[in-house]
Amino acid sequence: MEINHLENAHKGSFYVEENGALIAEMTYSLAGPGKMIIDHTSVSDQLRGQGVGNLLLDAAVSYSRDKSFKIIPLCPFARSVFNKMPAYDDVLLK
Repeated sequence: MEINHLENAHKGSFYVEENGALIAEMTYSLAGPGKMIIDHTSVSDQLRGQGVGNLLLDAAVSYSRDKSFKIIPLCPFARSVFNKMPAYDDVLLK
């Protein structure tokens, strides 16, 4: 599954498209120097239970590591995964 990335000034998203339709998305905003807020995650019913949300979050974490950003997970899904994944602690803003 291909995770795409769209950057637009201070906002962006990691997403999956199929036949031109958006079927999964995780959106973020940049909140000042070195801070990234994950604010929303949506996955279509056809992809639920396949770990697509985790793939989107993996892409966001990789991006934040590359850019030396810390993540503020306001999205309930992202926050719950951060609470369970100590491997992401290096990018979590505490």
